[in-house]
Amino acid sequence: MFQGLRTIIYPVPDAARAKAWYATLLGQQPYFDQAFYVGFEVGGFELGLDPNGVTASAAGGSVTYWGVEDIEAAYRRLLELGAAEHSPISDVGDNIKTAVVTDPFGNAIGIIQNPHFSIEKVR
Repeated sequence: MFQGLRTIIYPVPDAARAKAWYATLLGQQPYFDQAFYVGFEVGGFELGLDPNGVTASAAGGSVTYWGVEDIEAAYRRLLELGAAEHSPISDVGDNIKTAVVTDPFGNAIGIIQNPHFSIEKVR
């Protein structure tokens, strides 16, 4: 039934500002850019921005974790770009590290450094 995860959509109150922020963070322009939706391709997955969505609080609900090679560098970069600390970097066991920040639009962004997971093994 499920083929795998494809897209995470972040609701944003200001699409132009969010598009600029995520383009800077990701180092690329969106592949899909319309007034109603902006989509970025990230490692074979989609990060979408919805200017008509309702922002969920980072304090509750689900958190999507984006894989990173160097969690310290990724965390530092997110904070430098204006994200706010939600949960600091922590080793959750077996050398797997996670952290959560809140983007300038109120969305929780999780990052994970997991030396045991390989996307190539999944595909």
